[in-house]
Formats: sequence, structure tokens, C-alpha cells
Amino acid sequence: MEFLQTTELSIPLFQLLLLLLLGSLALLFNRPKVGLLINYLFALYWGYILNIRSLLDLDFVKYFPIYYFGFGILIVVLALIGFLHRGQ
Repeated sequence: MEFLQTTELSIPLFQLLLLLLLGSLALLFNRPKVGLLINYLFALYWGYILNIRSLLDLDFVKYFPIYYFGFGILIVVLALIGFLHRGQ
């Protein structure tokens, strides 16, 4: 629990503006699923790619962040398959 209370994550302002722009455009063009996927990908990137050094320094299970990131990528792939599949 101490890790969550003492960790500081920095997110570049340009990336926040890019998220706002892409999310707004997706909703403007009536694509809420794409907007959700964009938000999820940004959160995945900020949580794991941008701050990977602090995650790998954790004392608990050494490879947990890597497995968790792999699971996140699997969710993205399944979401894309679901978006492309058209029901009959």
C-alpha cells in the first residue's frame, strides 16, 4: 500500500492534449467504442510503458508487471476483433 501512496507519475501535457483531441473526435464522429479503446490504450501506455522503470523496481513478484501488460494487450486485441465482427 505504501507504494501507491508514495508513487508519483508524470504524464506529458502534449499526451494529455492528444488524448483529449482523439477522444473528442471519436465521440464527435459517433464512435464511442473507438473512444473507449483510445482511452484504454493511453492508460496502458502511461501505466506501463512510460513508467516501466518504477514498476520493475517493485519488491513483489518480479515479472508481474510484464504479465499484466501482456494481458492488457490481449484485451486490446480482443476488443479490436469484437469491433470488426459484425453480428447478423
